Parts: sequence; structure tokens; C-alpha cells
Amino acid sequence: MSRITQFFRNVRSEMAKVSWPKRKELTTYTITVISTVIFLALFFSVVDLGISTLVRWVLEM
Repeated sequence: MSRITQFFRNVRSEMAKVSWPKRKELTTYTITVISTVIFLALFFSVVDLGISTLVRWVLEM
């Protein structure tokens, strides 16, 4: 049981050392991540649509 207690003491100690982002930084990071995810989703959707159309076109020949 003492090992578990020591573990949580160490966790608490390490968490106190963490440099947490400020609100403005967090907002910037969040917008960056959401924008990147949307861009990649659209990009891969267009690529998928293109490949699907190409495969259908080849199979119809």
C-alpha cells in the first residue's frame, strides 16, 4: 500500500512542475488542431472520391 501512496505523491510532485498553457495559447492550439483535422478530412474525402470515380470508370470499360 505504501508503494501506491508513494506513486501518487510522486505524481502530485511532477504535476506541480508542469507548465500549463495560458488561455490564449490553449485557444490557439485548439483552433490549429480543429482546422488541421477539418482540412485533412476534406482532403482525404476528395482523394477518396477521385479514386472511387477512377475505379468505377475503369470497371465500366
